[in-house]
Amino acid sequence: MSIQYIESSVYEEEQIKALYDNVKWTAYTDDIPKLVKAIEHSLAVITAWDNNKLIGLIRVVGDGYTIIYVQDILVLEEYQNQGIGSELMQRVLYKYHDVRQKVLLTNDAPDVQAFYEKNGFHSCDNGGLVAFAKMKE
Repeated sequence: MSIQYIESSVYEEEQIKALYDNVKWTAYTDDIPKLVKAIEHSLAVITAWDNNKLIGLIRVVGDGYTIIYVQDILVLEEYQNQGIGSELMQRVLYKYHDVRQKVLLTNDAPDVQAFYEKNGFHSCDNGGLVAFAKMKE
């Protein structure tokens, strides 16, 4: 298998919907035009492709100088645990290596935590940091 990684922000809605639906992120796919706009307005988007099939995506928001926020990172279920997510993350970390704050918010699950720790992130409940979030009601 030869995976190609591309930085771009122009995609077909069907490919985006298929990827997000596959990992059950249906809160995003309830409004595909809004999701596509969000992707287009991201600071950076790096995708993974198997031939012409979109199999992974990482999306970054922020200013790119003092802070980045990893908004989305997802890989099709049948391609997970093959290093694709880590490769996407490492490409973002390399691109923004000079940025002081690299932040993300995710589910509290052992496999998810292990993935981020493997990629150099630390939970805010360990040490002197605290995280807060307010979701739309």
